[in-house]
Amino acid sequence: MAILLNENTRVIIQGFTGKIGSFHAQDMMSYGTKVVGGITPGKGGQTHLGLPVFNTVKGAVRETGADASIIFVPPPFAADSIMEAADAGVRLCVCITDGIPAQDMMRVKRYMRRYRFNDRMLLVGPNCAGIISPGLALMGIMPGAIYLPGRVGIVGRSGTLGYEAASQMKAVGIGVSTSVGIGGDPINGSSFRDVLERFQEDTDTDAVVMIGEIGGQQEVEAAQWARENMTKPLIAYIAGLSAPKGRRMGHAGAIISAFGESAQEKVEVLKDAGATIVPTPATFGPIVASVLSQCKRAA
Repeated sequence: MAILLNENTRVIIQGFTGKIGSFHAQDMMSYGTKVVGGITPGKGGQTHLGLPVFNTVKGAVRETGADASIIFVPPPFAADSIMEAADAGVRLCVCITDGIPAQDMMRVKRYMRRYRFNDRMLLVGPNCAGIISPGLALMGIMPGAIYLPGRVGIVGRSGTLGYEAASQMKAVGIGVSTSVGIGGDPINGSSFRDVLERFQEDTDTDAVVMIGEIGGQQEVEAAQWARENMTKPLIAYIAGLSAPKGRRMGHAGAIISAFGESAQEKVEVLKDAGATIVPTPATFGPIVASVLSQCKRAA
């Protein structure tokens, strides 16, 4: 199985008729994702890319039976789009949009707490690469061709480093069960720990590659959870070993401001939790291959 997304997931696209939404909608459809329609307010009743356009998410869900949504809406309106998806009963939402104000995301997080935990929409992102279950479905902006179907999960804040890991793994014949980009913003919908829990429960994932970076406590929290709960091999890379304290590096969330937020501190915590550390991005493939080989010999 795949976590979060499979060939039966019915996907709608918010921001469907825009340039970016149209481009990635076509890409997802070509990959085999079951895209069933999209939303652009004011264009309801039209057809785009051979699929129906709706004015509201609620209308799209009612007419298509969609259970997932991906958002390509400009930053000023993206928070409202996430909350609209939650109100419409969507179970999984991926927000690709970059540049959403942190205060807007705080409002989204508070808004989603009005739903009981079991009824709450799962949000991935914002500012993320999305989700791919290789060979089944793609719900994001990653290049599907570099992912080989397999049994290693990937979760990362950086989309580009996730691509690099998948490409190197494919080069040595190692496939991916699901890859999840949780996004680089300081306030996001799903954390490393959230995704690790799902990979731990997935019987078709044998090991997990976690790609973190400086800033925030998510990697530390994930390491602490993994130490107590994870039985599968965890392979981790932390970007930013040379980043000076107080310097923002790329992602909005990649700024060191407290203990446990530097790359070296995160590496030490992950080592203590039993994770295998990838020292440089050039060594993803060999290290994952080595860990899987050791697991096979131990079995």
